[in-house]
Amino acid sequence: MTHENNPMNVSLFDDNAYKYSQAAELTLNAAILRAEIARSYEEFLEIFDKFYADDVEVSSESWPETIRGKERVRPLLVNFLVPLHVMAEVAGLSISVQQTVVPRDTSNETHSEWKIDFTGVGGRRCTLKWYAIRRWAASKVVYELHYGHEQIGGPLTQDDLNFSWGRTEVGLQSPS
Repeated sequence: MTHENNPMNVSLFDDNAYKYSQAAELTLNAAILRAEIARSYEEFLEIFDKFYADDVEVSSESWPETIRGKERVRPLLVNFLVPLHVMAEVAGLSISVQQTVVPRDTSNETHSEWKIDFTGVGGRRCTLKWYAIRRWAASKVVYELHYGHEQIGGPLTQDDLNFSWGRTEVGLQSPS
């Protein structure tokens, strides 16, 4: 039996994988950017369920090991999202998310830069930045790596949140 490599077939496969992963990445990122954390954190969990494979592997340069499986990743996501939701909905923290595509040369892999801007009620800001690499199999993310984490600006404090409604409702007064 003679085996011949056909560059045309490999090229077509790579081109289709590239286009498919690009389309899936664009759809996923658009869903993330449209979701509003002040409205609901559950919307983000629905996006996760729709776009991530059951056996997804997630890693970060700040974690000692890779987390495998949706059931193990979901609690990490909830622990990240719930406090953001509460601070945005209840305490008036403004949160905006931005994403920028980073060029790459692998057909089933996408790279992007992410930024989350947090703005307190008095206008003080803190920005978190990181990069993400996703590997795709069909329309599902099978691997995601977060790296290059950076914080710009100091952490926001309780003074940057609007909790004054709670003090007056329960009869607590700030010292004069």
